Amino acid sequence: MSESDDVDLTQFFRDVDKVYSEYENGYMDADAALSVLSDHLESLRAQVE
Repeated sequence: MSESDDVDLTQFFRDVDKVYSEYENGYMDADAALSVLSDHLESLRAQVE
């Protein structure tokens, strides 16, 4: 795995942590959180493929 792959994965985890934080703090409902997480997963899949 190259360094750029590591950076992309690090950003993915930051994005996921942000979604969880916003959900836990009441800034985002469950449906919105799942939608955003799904978008992040799709982006990660596209990078891997």
